[in-house]
Amino acid sequence: MTSFTVNNQPVHYELDPATPLLWALRDASNLTGTKYGCGTGDCGACTVDIDGEAVRACQVSIAAIEGTFVTTIEGLSRDRTHPVQQALIDANVPQCGFCISGIVMAASVLLRKNRDPSEQEIADALTNICRCGIYPRLATAIRQAAAIARGDETAPPPPRPGIDAAEAARKVPALTPPPR
Repeated sequence: MTSFTVNNQPVHYELDPATPLLWALRDASNLTGTKYGCGTGDCGACTVDIDGEAVRACQVSIAAIEGTFVTTIEGLSRDRTHPVQQALIDANVPQCGFCISGIVMAASVLLRKNRDPSEQEIADALTNICRCGIYPRLATAIRQAAAIARGDETAPPPPRPGIDAAEAARKVPALTPPPR
């Protein structure tokens, strides 16, 4: 049995010790925010925080991380109030969203280590691939997240998830057919 901590909860996996962390998180723990992208560690969609390091979960076995602390996107901030999440949303960075959880995790590790990264340090730390081409807005958003984390800038209010109940219940006027 393999044991470590995921999102501050001790877990014990009765899986083959060679199982990639990605599949233990997604299939055994139902933490599907960690995405399967390439399976080779190149794209970064599966990036998680293991003991303060950004790690591609598809490339590490659960046996290799025995006794560690793993944080996934679900454990970073349930209400989207982490500075990286706020800044990415405020700057309209997410497009299709597939790569975003890996990018958020890599950026959160970067900002924990470096509270004022340069554009080159951001580029070096975030090697994640985004097919939507968010890179120009991404660097700006990471610098904004760093300012929020340092307290130099006020965070935008977190977005409301979903549609407002009153808006959903609003009665839409019936369309009348055009006169003949």
